[in-house]
Order: sequence, then structure tokens, then C-alpha cells
Amino acid sequence: MVIASKDVVRDPEAVFDLLATERVTVLSQTPAAFQGLRAQAAQSGRSFAELALRTVVFGGDALSARDFRDWFADPSPRQPQLVNMYGITETTVHVTHRVLTRADAEGDTLSPIGVPLADLRGYVLDQHQRLVPVGVPGELYVAGAGLARGYLGRPALTAERFVPDPYGPAGGPVPDPGPAAARRAAGVPGPGGRPGQDPRIPDRAG
Repeated sequence: MVIASKDVVRDPEAVFDLLATERVTVLSQTPAAFQGLRAQAAQSGRSFAELALRTVVFGGDALSARDFRDWFADPSPRQPQLVNMYGITETTVHVTHRVLTRADAEGDTLSPIGVPLADLRGYVLDQHQRLVPVGVPGELYVAGAGLARGYLGRPALTAERFVPDPYGPAGGPVPDPGPAAARRAAGVPGPGGRPGQDPRIPDRAG
């Protein structure tokens, strides 16, 4: 594992040099930081094909798949794959993952977030906590073993944010509610923005 110093993180050229020197294969960055890295590489005439990099994992900030149309237009077979990961504090850190494709970059879903990780479940529910049909907007709820049991020493906040899981094991809780999302035919929810306040999260189910 290679952890970049604060000085290196702030300098895209230094980040690129670090990736090359250490032969990093998986890079974790925010989308904005990676766009800065791409701009620096283009400006200096360097290519990601020089690197051992195989995968770029995005997190920590909202991603717009449309920003990567030119990335997928590049025919180079050595382009790293891009993985969008969505998460909430209560799962520390990720909930879903999606390997981005050219179709994502050219499609109408601003930020496809994919499917839940193996230890989590996701539901898109309406205001009555009923599952919504494909394509209908709703709230994203998260449950499963990877979810926290609550906020340490804050029972009132836990009671407010963690609710019983209506579709999991008896007594298990779910989030109430998460970011606005719509369930896609391919099982890919796309965030539609937050519903006006921070999401309330479910207690761990399972």
C-alpha cells in the first residue's frame, strides 16, 4: 500500500510520478482529483498507458459519468477501469459499486452507483417504505451486516435515523431515508439528489 503525503496529494504531477515510481495498480481518488490528474497528464504529454494502474476507485464526492465521455472514446486497451463507489458514514465507507462503461458516460443517468456490496442490501422505497417499481423515484435505504448498529453514545439520534428493516430478518433495521434514487431495469440506482435534509439511516439488519 502506498499512502501519498499531503504535499504530493496537492500536486497532480507528483501524484503521477508516484504512481509510476511505485507501480501502483489501484488508485483511490475523488472524481475531481482524478480529473486534475488527467489534465496534468495531458498537459505534460504523459499517458496512463505508461502506468501499471489497472483500476481507479472513486469515492468521497459526487461523480458525473458524463465527465468521462472522452475517457471512453480513447481506444487504448491499457486504460484503467473506473469504479464508482457510493457510501454513507454509517457503513464506513462504501455501500455500492459500479464499474463505469461508455454507455454510462453517454447515458441519461448522471451518477450510476451500481449494486450493493456483498455485506449490504439496498432498497428504493416510497414515503410509506414500500418498494417502488423500476424507474420510479424513491429513497435509497441501506441494510445488512456492513451497517453500523447506531451512533455511539447518541441513542436519540440512533432512534431517529435507524428504522426497522421491513424486508430483512425480523427485528433488523434499515435507513430512513437515504438519497433520492430511481431503480433502473438493470438494477442500477441513480441518485437524484438529497430530499432536502441529511438521510436518516437504518440500524443494521441481518
